[in-house]
Amino acid sequence: MPRRTTHRSLLELLDAAQAIAHAAGRAALGFYGQSGQVATKADNSPLTQADRASHRLILEALVQLTPDVPVVSEESAESAAISRAAAQWRWLVDPLDGTKEFIKQTGEFTVNIALVQHERPVLGVVHVPVSGASYLGVCAGDAGDQIGAWRQLAGSTREPIRTRRAKPDSLTVVASRDHAGPDVEALLQRLAGASVTSMGSSLKFCLVAEGAADFYPRFVPTMQWDTAAAHAVLVAAGGHLTRRDGTPLSYPREPLRNPPIMAFGDASIDWPGMVNE
Repeated sequence: MPRRTTHRSLLELLDAAQAIAHAAGRAALGFYGQSGQVATKADNSPLTQADRASHRLILEALVQLTPDVPVVSEESAESAAISRAAAQWRWLVDPLDGTKEFIKQTGEFTVNIALVQHERPVLGVVHVPVSGASYLGVCAGDAGDQIGAWRQLAGSTREPIRTRRAKPDSLTVVASRDHAGPDVEALLQRLAGASVTSMGSSLKFCLVAEGAADFYPRFVPTMQWDTAAAHAVLVAAGGHLTRRDGTPLSYPREPLRNPPIMAFGDASIDWPGMVNE
């Protein structure tokens, strides 16, 4: 990586990362709908041939693109050690976010690629292989400012996206289909008038980023590669990803596990007060 990052250099990396995510998505779709391809990892989460194929493609492509930047991926056994050794820059990759959605064939799984500088994601690509849509964001350069966030549907050009102002009496809350947890369920019961949208993978963050939802609380565990790409998109679109107390989520070298988090677009609402009642 250059000593000084510019808007242009980050946008060029965004283009390259998007092309890599698209290629990885095509590789994953080669296994879509096939039976007998699911293994179980040590944490009892599923692993498919699609995860492995996407991981190999992304790893090889990123090493060619930026040979001096380490790649930390969900499917790399060495990721914890790489993260501890990483200096200023690192890629955080989830080759197939929403493996359960892939197995169930809901279409709600993504390929996530993020570039982290120090402890902050500065570039993110969230690609949806089934629909061909991508969510993209570059949220900082040396000036530390927002550059842009976009949605690009299959066969179309990029459209800018932006978070919206929330209406407290009619919130749209996004919840995980498989991992909401008791705290989020209790919160939803307290939010009279709120509508709830359930969805898999990083698409929940993207709904907030594009102004289709207001709030996404996630209090059960996530890993850094689960959130980093969508985090960059969300911040670039004017939103926020914080810990439960409202302080910004960061990406230290270790641990790779995130604390409970909240994604929202409108910072004028006391989200920490709401969830911690």
